[in-house]
Amino acid sequence: MYKIAVIGGPDTVIGFKALGLDTFPVWEASEAHRLFRELTKPDRPDEYAIIYLEERLAEPLKADIDRFKDSPSPAVILIPGKDGSLGLGQSALQAAVERAVGANIL
Repeated sequence: MYKIAVIGGPDTVIGFKALGLDTFPVWEASEAHRLFRELTKPDRPDEYAIIYLEERLAEPLKADIDRFKDSPSPAVILIPGKDGSLGLGQSALQAAVERAVGANIL
């Protein structure tokens, strides 16, 4: 069965918990890196189809995230944290649209 995970600071993930998603509060990028690798292991019985990741944690995980860039699962979606957007999620969305459409339509 496919699941949805949310990795981010405690203040960021709490709202997603109310929606019934699997939430993983982390404080540092090293924790997020370890957790992301654990959640994306190919032999996991509970596969995550979507992983929401707080933008501030994404930069150190760029190489790991890029492995799934052209893969349908898991879809890694960057979300802003409690302090607002860093623009990384918008940039990732724009790049995905350009790959799919062949031009920047945003």
